[in-house]
Amino acid sequence: MAGSSHGARTMHVYPVTNYSFGQKAGRAAKDATPSATATRLREAYERDGPRRSVDAVMLVNQHNTPHVLLLQSAGSGPGAPATFRLPGGRLRRGEGELEGLQRKLHSKLSPSDASLGGAKEWETGDCLARWHRPAHDAHFYPYLPTHATRPKEARAVYAVQLPEKCKFAVPKSLKLLAVPLFELYGNEKRYGAVVSSIPYLISRFHLNLESKAEE
Repeated sequence: MAGSSHGARTMHVYPVTNYSFGQKAGRAAKDATPSATATRLREAYERDGPRRSVDAVMLVNQHNTPHVLLLQSAGSGPGAPATFRLPGGRLRRGEGELEGLQRKLHSKLSPSDASLGGAKEWETGDCLARWHRPAHDAHFYPYLPTHATRPKEARAVYAVQLPEKCKFAVPKSLKLLAVPLFELYGNEKRYGAVVSSIPYLISRFHLNLESKAEE
């Protein structure tokens, strides 16, 4: 990411029409109810210790407005709301954040066949934030509370510069959506603390909204 004339770092935001979107085979969706999630997190903590995870903030230009790419999972059970999250996921034991982020983005977003036009490598930029989950629930804090002597998860959020063009393919249990920044801000109830903070975190960048690439 290059610096702009006024000192802010620049993120190039390419038109959503530059990209193609498809699906690929994937694991069955997990039960996302609060009780099932809490049980799963507790079992993983007892087995592996504190969880380490990474997320990516990726932007596209739609209607001359920056949009964030989010993965949507269907709600569990009739009437249950869908859940939204940034692309990324859990790191393996001993795995570095940047190495793990590359692995998770290829797993979640790239076509199974590398020759189909997926990104060869994801251009990772600044670490935008570090979040902490002190208990076995879905609540994250942008700091580590003093009472959390045994935090359950640390999550790093990185800016990722998309290539000018590429193909996306997500597991069939997920949808890849482009959500405008203005919809996220202050909307923690729908998107959660991490995702709703993205407009604030991105404000440190100069967003260069690119026009449609020439054929």
